[in-house]
Amino acid sequence: MSRDRSHVTALLDELPSYSRQNQGGIFVVVKGPDRGATMPLRDKPVSFGSGPGCDLVLTDKTVSRKHLQAELVGDEVMMIDAGSTNGSFIQGSRFEKISIGFGSEVKLGRTVIKFFPDEEVVEPVPSAHSAFGTIVGGDTKMRQMFTLLEDVASTNATVLIEGETGTGKELIAEEIHNHSPRRDGPFIVFDCGSVPHELIESMLFGHLKGAFTGADRDRRGHFAEAHGGTIFLDEIGEMALDLQPSLLRVLDKRAVRRVGSNTYEKIDVRVVAATNRDLRAEVAKKAFREDLYYRLAVIRVSVPPLRERGTDIPMLVNHFINSFAPNLTVTPEDLGKLVRHSWPGNVRELRNVMERACLLARGNTINLDDALVGDASAVPSLGIRTDLPFKEAKGQLVEKFEREYIEDLMRRHKMNLSAAAREAQIDRKHLRELIRKYGFDPRQGEGDDDSGD
Repeated sequence: MSRDRSHVTALLDELPSYSRQNQGGIFVVVKGPDRGATMPLRDKPVSFGSGPGCDLVLTDKTVSRKHLQAELVGDEVMMIDAGSTNGSFIQGSRFEKISIGFGSEVKLGRTVIKFFPDEEVVEPVPSAHSAFGTIVGGDTKMRQMFTLLEDVASTNATVLIEGETGTGKELIAEEIHNHSPRRDGPFIVFDCGSVPHELIESMLFGHLKGAFTGADRDRRGHFAEAHGGTIFLDEIGEMALDLQPSLLRVLDKRAVRRVGSNTYEKIDVRVVAATNRDLRAEVAKKAFREDLYYRLAVIRVSVPPLRERGTDIPMLVNHFINSFAPNLTVTPEDLGKLVRHSWPGNVRELRNVMERACLLARGNTINLDDALVGDASAVPSLGIRTDLPFKEAKGQLVEKFEREYIEDLMRRHKMNLSAAAREAQIDRKHLRELIRKYGFDPRQGEGDDDSGD
């Protein structure tokens, strides 16, 4: 795979299909007279100051001649104040020496520098194979992904898999594990979107007996159970903002602290995460921590939806028939219908339709008509998707209900928060959270009365 460095930037403006972080990173001046100046950090230390001998010379007169130095120490980035007059600060606290991560902002004088990953766009040569383990695809994007997966599987790099629901993100995570040196270790799946908020830390990190009501025995968490193997954090974008620092701490320390404990337990775990959200957009909205995003996206893989690789449908159809009923065939008419279908549920939806078509078969051909009718007519009045797992179908229905209810409620009350909350008989704080969740701003309306009753 090519490692051409000519197009490397501190932060990729557009999301490519595949990217990776190289060792080190890039400092960018984000505030001060030298805003926009950059300095890469690689194998040699770099210095910041107003003196001409510094690697990044700053014109800020409140910066000392040699103010600050950064260097790589193993996997850590160390910032060392060089005895500056005005000091170096992170989050308002002065330091002499500190380890930082991506997204950290360091203040020296009136200047602020921010540390970004050195991201590289990866354009793998398409694999000669049309499968990676149990993942099937002949499309160029898929074969490029197979090359990248073959490359990264043998490493311990953290991988972030992005893609729509039903594109096979968990299957990709499992194949990364199966093709890695950890293949004989455990593969542990944790769905961040299906566990109640108050139980996530206990389930991920474990707890001690008596740590909280109901903790009647010690419990190992999923990270400890994955020791020597891989943990797959599915739907990482659903993790609440207040829980993200705990996960970031585990990723940085490679150690977990059980709920109720004061000691850390070292773990040897590879982390693969997945999301159907645009995490960069979530970071921009302050809904996902920037430093956690960078920590997860060491290798970033974007899985193409089925509609972008329609030429793979005949191959997938044959693959599923061989799995469910190898004695059956597909008529050219049925294959044409399958190719023309939009497949909003992606490969998972195609798999479910093919399974039904095989089960409903009459004679030696699949029964596609009944399978597709069953797919489309489960409960049309409610829009329920039976081709999705129960949790996802329920989540989509609840989200649709909440959005339409809140939109109509706020419109009828002319965006008056207190009046709307009284009619709906819900707490104003909860209503405000729903308004924020669905992008309705009560401040844009008339009569916004958020006073107490």
